[in-house]
Amino acid sequence: VQLVESGGGLAQPGGSLRLSCAASGFTFSSYAMSWYRQAPGKERELVASIGSVADSTFYVDFVKGRFTISRDNAKNTVYLQMNRLKPDDTAVYYCKAVRLSIPSHYWGQGTQVTVSS
Repeated sequence: VQLVESGGGLAQPGGSLRLSCAASGFTFSSYAMSWYRQAPGKERELVASIGSVADSTFYVDFVKGRFTISRDNAKNTVYLQMNRLKPDDTAVYYCKAVRLSIPSHYWGQGTQVTVSS
């Protein structure tokens, strides 16, 4: 099982980044997918989630209207489009796969996002 995040890097305030998380080793379409982030000295927090067939999405308040989560089950990939980035968005971003029917979950290794001028 692997979840491999990519697309992180340095962005200026107001800029955009698109994160990707490529999954392998499990039935991707059976899992809801989420993005979390962890800033230095802070706990890991949920950013956004999407249902297994993209039938529902959830965003925490501090990213609503700026971030968009999507998935492509044919490519076993989940995305996080991040627009209007702020310095407070600086964190390591992780993707997580969750299955509720037969409980299991997997984490990726994370990708660093730094928002700075």
